[in-house]
Amino acid sequence: MSPEQQILLEFCPPPAGVIIVNDRVCLRSEGLRRVVLVHGVIVAHYDMNDHTAEEYAMLTLLDSGYAEQKEIARAFSCSERSIRRYTQRFESGGLPALGRTRGRPSAIAPKETDGRDRMILRLKERGFSNRGIAQRLGLAENSVRKRLRRLRWQPQEEALLPFLEKMDAVAPSNQIVETSSDNAVISEKVTTGEQFPVSFDVNPLDRSLDRLLAAMGRLEDATPMFARTENLPGAGVLLAIPALVGSGLLSVARKIYGSLGPAFYGLRTTLVTSVLLALLRIPRPETLKEYAPGDLGRIVGLDRIPEVKTLRRKLARLAAVKRSRELGLEMARLRIAERGGTLGFLYVDGHVRAYHGQRAIPKAYVTRKRIAGPATTDYWVNDQKGDPLFVVTAEANAAMSRMLIPILQEVRNLIGTKRRLTVVFDRGGWSPRLFQSILDMGFDILTYRKGRFRHVAEKRFVLRKARLEGRRVEYLLHDQAVRFLKGKLRLRQVTRLTETKHQTAVVTSRWDLRDIVVAYRMFERWRQENFFKYMRQEFLIDALVDYEAEPDDPNRSIPNPARKVVDKELRHARARYAKLQEKYGSTALDYLEGRTTTMRAFTAAEKQILREIQDAADDVTRLTERQRSLPARIPLSEAPEAENAVKLSTERKHLTNVLKMVAYQIEGSLVELLRPHYSRTEDEGRTLIQTALRSSATIEPTEEELRVILAPLSSPHRSKAIALVCNTLNQTETTFPGTNLRLRFAVAEPAI
Repeated sequence: MSPEQQILLEFCPPPAGVIIVNDRVCLRSEGLRRVVLVHGVIVAHYDMNDHTAEEYAMLTLLDSGYAEQKEIARAFSCSERSIRRYTQRFESGGLPALGRTRGRPSAIAPKETDGRDRMILRLKERGFSNRGIAQRLGLAENSVRKRLRRLRWQPQEEALLPFLEKMDAVAPSNQIVETSSDNAVISEKVTTGEQFPVSFDVNPLDRSLDRLLAAMGRLEDATPMFARTENLPGAGVLLAIPALVGSGLLSVARKIYGSLGPAFYGLRTTLVTSVLLALLRIPRPETLKEYAPGDLGRIVGLDRIPEVKTLRRKLARLAAVKRSRELGLEMARLRIAERGGTLGFLYVDGHVRAYHGQRAIPKAYVTRKRIAGPATTDYWVNDQKGDPLFVVTAEANAAMSRMLIPILQEVRNLIGTKRRLTVVFDRGGWSPRLFQSILDMGFDILTYRKGRFRHVAEKRFVLRKARLEGRRVEYLLHDQAVRFLKGKLRLRQVTRLTETKHQTAVVTSRWDLRDIVVAYRMFERWRQENFFKYMRQEFLIDALVDYEAEPDDPNRSIPNPARKVVDKELRHARARYAKLQEKYGSTALDYLEGRTTTMRAFTAAEKQILREIQDAADDVTRLTERQRSLPARIPLSEAPEAENAVKLSTERKHLTNVLKMVAYQIEGSLVELLRPHYSRTEDEGRTLIQTALRSSATIEPTEEELRVILAPLSSPHRSKAIALVCNTLNQTETTFPGTNLRLRFAVAEPAI
């Protein structure tokens, strides 16, 4: 072989600072910093003076099977005996035992078998092979074999081998396993339907293995496991599960958000927990500290409910995706497909949430407090029964006259282009030009008339009576046509005369309806006001969800601050001018009536007042010209405080509003199921459903069912009504989310 050929066959030396361990692993050092790369991916980085980190990196390469003991010893300039010593220290004392200084070793107390060893033993007892265990835990097969040898594991007797091989061949998705404990049951049942993740925990009250898997990145959502529990407080909320599954929230959220990543409390658990907590009147994560986490956890099939910080972190992670608006619209689309018949009339109204923090945010007028202050405005769209459809957060408390067009564009996208709906709103949306735009979009309008109008003679009112939606109504009404926009817009005006002789005018574009129907639909707008009151008191929609703020839109139009100052000065100048005129008139009247002593005194006073009046008139003229020279509105970027302008973060608040809206809809669905069996549903329906949801119940898991037996209610007829609702829910054949366990509901017989 020639020297030239020998040179070509030689390998190039590695770059300076790079140590090749094998064909998969290399070390790269620069100064005192070192990184460990496996197939080009960094798996460890540390300071070379940190002996603990370096020894742990060696053990990681060894346990994962990326390098052999001899290769690691050569690359890290140590002996194989040292690596074995590091392994013994780590197994006996964990990370604190590594990196120990030289000298006589201190006595290390023997440590219990760590979580990974316990999981290996548990899987091995279930019949998994070494290779299967290594794949599940991300270890090398040789490492698993060594650990089993160190743990002195012995194979089971031959009689059990066929059963173990069967389990190893097919990982069960939902098999029932009962232990010696009365309340230790895991929900794993073999079915031919949807497959769910396997839980390796045996006791549903101890989910340590699943939590370890989640910490290792091997679990995206914990499988619900139910234990037999008697008289569990709040377990009646499981009545809401069929409606929750039927709402489509879980499937829509899975399509939009995908997953929360490796976690014990995944996307499904977070959504189910949030909705059930709202129905239990625990509408804020901070309130969880007042309840037993174990009891709430058993309701959703976990050992404990997420803590306050955990639930807040999950909601913040969902809000970071910024797709809550898409979630709300998808839920509205499903709602429209389900209840399209209730969308003949849409009620649109704004709800102002007062803000009491330290940030300077845009102000809004809070009607119930009769004061303007920092606030955020949400516009809700409800159907003709008062149930919510979707919600929109207004930018900087925009008025309804500015928000109606964007809201109706969303409605048009949801319902299609052919259907014509009637939009009902209050005087905040009064604008004849806006009415014309709404009519051009294919909608009808129904609203109160704003401002002064010509009153109708009382003798022209006619008494109208009708029975609408099961209620008898009667009004004194007058019907007439009115025109706006210089006669271009022709609408219908229905005026009502009250017992106090007050006249309320309603304007609409619906000529096909009877006048009493027009008045009834307009006055039924109070259903939406009652909805706001209920949501504010029961679901705390006014609560501040987070304290985050974001920069305001620099292009947003705002009132000119300079002009506001001039307007204030002009008001004072005009008030001064008016007072001087009154003073001049009083002085002249005093002279004419003889109260002024002499003509000279009157002349002197007159000249002084006229001089002051002229000065005041000059001020008014000067300020008026200055006012006209200033634009009424300017972009926010041109304002003096533009750099400090912020607005409250709306994403997380919008997400919680959507979840609470779903909870309200679920409660309404249960009320509708109750209506045929309870005569006082209109007055007490929601109260009775709320009582049933918060009642105690016994949970009995079986191989195929999850039985929920509610405690008797306060009276037999109320218990009977809820029992009939349970029978209706049983017919839905609903399975608990994440399992194949069919829900079965019943009400226990009262104790004699």
